[in-house]
Formats: sequence, C-alpha cells, structure tokens
Amino acid sequence: MTAFRALALAAAPVALAAVAVQMPVAAQAQASGLAQVQAHLKATSTMTANFTQTDRRGQSLNGQLTLKRPGKIRFEYGRGTNMLIVGDGRALHMIDYDVRQVSRWPINDSPLSVLLNPDQDLGRFARVVEENRQALLVEARDPRRPEFGTISIAFAKVPSAPAGLLLSGWTTVDAQNNRTTIRLSNQRFNVQVADSAFRWTDPRRSGGPRG
Repeated sequence: MTAFRALALAAAPVALAAVAVQMPVAAQAQASGLAQVQAHLKATSTMTANFTQTDRRGQSLNGQLTLKRPGKIRFEYGRGTNMLIVGDGRALHMIDYDVRQVSRWPINDSPLSVLLNPDQDLGRFARVVEENRQALLVEARDPRRPEFGTISIAFAKVPSAPAGLLLSGWTTVDAQNNRTTIRLSNQRFNVQVADSAFRWTDPRRSGGPRG
C-alpha cells in the first residue's frame, strides 16, 4: 500500500461499506442523534484503540490509534509500514520514512476534523443516515468544499461508553472515489495520554527511524 493510499483515511470521505441503503431519518431523530454524537465528543477527551485500515482493493494495514481532543491524533502502523500519520493540534502530517517525505494539511481541511473538534456545530455539515437500537451512522461533508470528500462515522450504542456511544469506525471516499475503511477494536476512553505522543521525528532532517 502506498503512502498516498494510507493518507486516504485523513483526506477522504467516509461511508460505511456495510450500509448499502441509506434510509431517511425523521427531523426529530436527526436532531437527537446529532446531539448524542456531540455529547459523546465532548465527553471523550482521549481515546486509544487498535485499528484495521482497508482500502478499496481489500488490502489491510493494522496499527494503534491514539486520540486527544482537541486536534490531536496518531496512527501508528505496525511492522512493515514505515510511516506515521499525526495530528498535532494544528495540522495533520503524513510522514513517510522510506522516502523521507512529509505532507501537511490543516486539520480543518480534513474530514477527520469532525472527530477532533468537539465544539463544532454538527448540524451544519452532518446528518444521521441510519439509526437503530444497536447503532448510529452519521455522514459528514462540507458542501462548499466537495473536494474534501465525505466521512461516514459508525457508533455502537453501548450504555457504559461516553454519552452511550462507542466509536466503532469510519469510511472515507475522496474525489477520485478512493474508499478507505477504518475499524476499531479495544477502545479505551479518557485514559491518560501525554502530549508527547503526538511528536514525531522529521526524516528530512534526521534520516532516522520514525518517532
């Protein structure tokens, strides 16, 4: 998997592959569902999880996700993938240590900003596309910036999770119709996460291993 395909999780729209048909959701349910998502984001200051990233060809990568709101996220890939994706509170960086290259995007230019900024008004750009007793699926896109793509975020309804929702994954689809799905497991909420977790070694200066 190339570095640019890996980056799709940070710069592509999301729509869960498991949802083949999007059913209309009544306005009252829309407001209630988005309010619950907003409450979950505000109630979750940190999260760690294992992730599996799958592209449209079925190729998969595994790793560790660390999140700290607002604005901080780290995708630490496993062996064989000498790359990081790190959000430091201001920008998302994709660091490819094999070619000593760093790409940078403002966090607000990425669909991941939905997950990283708990103070956003979700009603401006997000909608509930499916809800039942077990799950809630939200789709977000900026109609003014269609090139940023769409993100579909899946939550399981778990009473013991923050605001009763467990973030279970998301799917992104970019302007070129590249689809990337992230599935999470072993989620842990509001654990202690140091800011140092979102630092990284710049390969353009050091040439050393990822940090």
